[in-house]
Amino acid sequence: MTRDLLIGVDAGTSVIKAVAFDLSGSQVAMTSRRNHYLTLPNGGVEQDMRRTWQDTVDVLKDLGEQVTGLGERARALSVTGQGDGCWLIDAEGTPIHDGWLWLDARAAAEAREIAESEGIDVIYRTTGSGVNVCQMRTHLTWIKRHQPELLERAETAMHCKDWLYFNLTGQRASDPTEAVFTFGDYRTRAYAEEVLEALGLADLRRLLPPIVDGAAEAHGLTVAAAAATGLPAGLPVSLGYVDIMCCAMGAGLHDAAVRPGLTVLGSTGMHMRFVPDVDSVVLNAERSGYTMAFPGPAYAQMQTNMAATLNIDWVLGLAREMLASEGVERELHDLLASLDDRVMAARPGAALFHPYISLAGERGPFAEPSARASFTGLDQTTGWFDIVRAVCEGLALAARDCYAAMGPTPGEIRLTGGAARSAALKTILAAALGTPVRSVAQEEAGAAGAVMMAAVQQGLYPDMAACADAWVTPLLQPPEAPDTGLGAVYDALFGVYLDTRRALVPAWHAMVAARGAVS
Repeated sequence: MTRDLLIGVDAGTSVIKAVAFDLSGSQVAMTSRRNHYLTLPNGGVEQDMRRTWQDTVDVLKDLGEQVTGLGERARALSVTGQGDGCWLIDAEGTPIHDGWLWLDARAAAEAREIAESEGIDVIYRTTGSGVNVCQMRTHLTWIKRHQPELLERAETAMHCKDWLYFNLTGQRASDPTEAVFTFGDYRTRAYAEEVLEALGLADLRRLLPPIVDGAAEAHGLTVAAAAATGLPAGLPVSLGYVDIMCCAMGAGLHDAAVRPGLTVLGSTGMHMRFVPDVDSVVLNAERSGYTMAFPGPAYAQMQTNMAATLNIDWVLGLAREMLASEGVERELHDLLASLDDRVMAARPGAALFHPYISLAGERGPFAEPSARASFTGLDQTTGWFDIVRAVCEGLALAARDCYAAMGPTPGEIRLTGGAARSAALKTILAAALGTPVRSVAQEEAGAAGAVMMAAVQQGLYPDMAACADAWVTPLLQPPEAPDTGLGAVYDALFGVYLDTRRALVPAWHAMVAARGAVS
C-alpha cells in the first residue's frame, strides 16, 4: 500500500488532536479529546502528564479507526503542542510532578525580579524574547526557590510537545523555538551559557535536552509506542516547533513575497510579522515579545496577549450563570451561534475593555503579572450586547497595541484560531488595524504546520517556502477590506486604550496588595 498520509498531533491547551493529511496538504480525517488541567489556589495550573500521553495515544488510535489502513499508509508523524510551561521527568523518564502550563501564574514575583535584574539586557538581546510569568525559565526559578527537592530528582526539563516526543521516540529533545527563546541565542539557534548565567540558572543546565530540528531530523517510533498507538514501529517522527510556530506555518505567515502579519485568536492571542532573515529582527525598548525561527533563514517576531477567546468565554459564562439562576440552561455554543449579528448591531465604542482576564496578567506588548481586565466608559445606557461588543473590540485594540510594538502594521493580516470563524471579529479587527484581513481555509493550522515540517524532512519539498506555496497559498480566502468609518471610531479609541492601560498600572498593584490583605 502506498505511504500517502502524514499525521500531525497538536496537543493544545483545550484539545488534543490527531490529524491525517494527504501528501498534497488536504485534510483527510481528524480526531480529538478534550484536555484536562487543574487550577490551584496559589495560581498554579497543572496538567497530568501521564493522562496527556494516554489522551494522545487515544486520539491516534481513534484516527486509525477512522482511516482505513492508516498504519500501512502513514509516511511520517509530527508532534506539536502548547508552549511555555515546565514538564519535569526523572532519569527513568517518569514524571516527578504534574506539568506546569503556560497559564500558571505562581511565579509572578520571580518574573518581575528577572525583568528588573541587571542581567535582563543580556537575556533579552540574546534570546530576542521578553521575560514573563508563563515561561520555563521563570518556572524553574520559582521551583529552585520554593521546591528544590523536585530539581534534585529531575533529569530533564521539557515542554508539552517534548514530553510527547519522548514517549513516541524515547528521545529527550527540545526544538529551535522553545529551547532558544527561553535559554538560547536566536542568531545561532543554540543554548547560550550567558543567558543561563544571567538568569541564575547555570546550575540547571544539566536539565536542558539537546535541540533537534524536526524539519531536518526524525527519530523512529518505538516498539512500545507502536503497540500503544497502532502505528508501525520505526515510523519517522518529527519534533515540531512550538504550536504557535506550527500554526504560523499552516496559516500562511511564511510568505517572503507578501511579508504578511498573522493573528491567532485562540485561548491566547498571538500577533506576528514575517522576518526574512536574522539581520531583519527588530527588538524593542520594552524588552517584550518573542523571536522564533522558521526552518530555514526566516523568523517570526510576535507579541502575545495572555488571553484572547478566554475573554469571550468569560463574558458569555456570566450570561450562562445568570440564565441558570433563573432555570434556563444554555451551552456556550448556543450563545455563540447568534453572537455575530448581535455584536454588529450593538454600538461601537460604547465601552472600553482591556482584555487582561488571565490570572497570569499580561505578556504583550508589556509584561505585567498583576494586570487585570477592566471596563471603562460605562453609563446607564450601556446594554449587555454593548458590553459583549466592547470585549470583541478590546481584543482588536490589544492586537493593534501588539503590532505597534513591532513596527508598521503589515499590509495584510492573516487570521486563524477559533475566533477566525466570527465574521464580526474579522470586521472589527480589520477596522481596528486599518489593513485587510483574510482567513485561511485550513481548519487545523497547528497540525498542518507540524506536518509541513515532516513533509520537508521527508524530502517531499526542498524547503518550507516551497511547502507553504503548495499547501497554504491555495487556501487563502479573499481579504476583507477595513471599514473606514468604523476605523475612525477605533483610531479615536486606541489612544484612550493606551492611556488607560498605562494609568491602571498602580491600581493593578494596589489590587494585588488589597486582595492579599483580605485573603
